[in-house]
Amino acid sequence: MEPNQLAPDFEADSSKGRVRLSQLKGKKVILYFYPKSFTPGCTREIQRFVELYEQFVNLGAEILGVSVDSVETQKRFAEKYGAKFPVVSDKDKAISSTYGVLNEKGSSAQRVTFIIDREGKVVSVLRNLKKAEEHADKALEEVKKLP
Repeated sequence: MEPNQLAPDFEADSSKGRVRLSQLKGKKVILYFYPKSFTPGCTREIQRFVELYEQFVNLGAEILGVSVDSVETQKRFAEKYGAKFPVVSDKDKAISSTYGVLNEKGSSAQRVTFIIDREGKVVSVLRNLKKAEEHADKALEEVKKLP
C-alpha cells in the first residue's frame, strides 16, 4: 500500500467488537500495525496513541490498532492501557497481508502506520521510525495537514 491508493476494506473482531473500515468513511483514520501486544515497543506505542487520542478525535480522526494477536489478547491490551479506540485482531493475518505489512517470516505485522483521508484514500505511510511511539506523533502531524 502506497499513498494515493484506496485503503482496502476489512472487517474484523476488536477490543470494541466487530469493526469495518468502510464504516469510518467520512472520518480520517489512523490505521497502525504493530508486531505484538504487551512487548516494550508496542506498549509504548499504544500508550502514546492513548495520550494523544483526544487530539485525534478533535481533528475528526479515529484510530485502529492492528496486530495478529487474538481478540482476547487485544481486549486485555486495550484495557490495560486504556485504549478508547478499537484494537483489532488479525489472527488469520489477512489484513496485514492485504496491506503488505507482514514481516518476512509471515509471523507478525511490521510496525507501519497508514493515514487515510475522509474518502478512504491512503495519504501517508509511516515506517522505519526510530521509536515505536513516534508513530503517534507523526500520525498526528499528518492528520493536522488534512482538510
